[in-house]
Amino acid sequence: MKITDELIDYIGELSRLELSGEEKENAKKDLTDILNYMDKLNELDTSGMPEMTHPFGEVNRFRRDEVINEDRRGEMLVNAPQAKGDYFKVFKTVE
Repeated sequence: MKITDELIDYIGELSRLELSGEEKENAKKDLTDILNYMDKLNELDTSGMPEMTHPFGEVNRFRRDEVINEDRRGEMLVNAPQAKGDYFKVFKTVE
């Protein structure tokens, strides 16, 4: 596939980017380089290779959810400028 000026304009329009002439040329060069690299990768013989989603054999290590939070309202309210019962007392913000 050849990257043309029309394609760059179309991509710019889709992405809502206003590209200058120099930016269009740079984008055209970069996209051409990417496609050439993909063509190079397509030359590799991958038959017999297992399909992978990740190059490493790591798997998710799930753990059980354990509730470790305790009721520490009293400790938290020690630092409050004002408290009313088990709650922080704050200025009224809505009338």
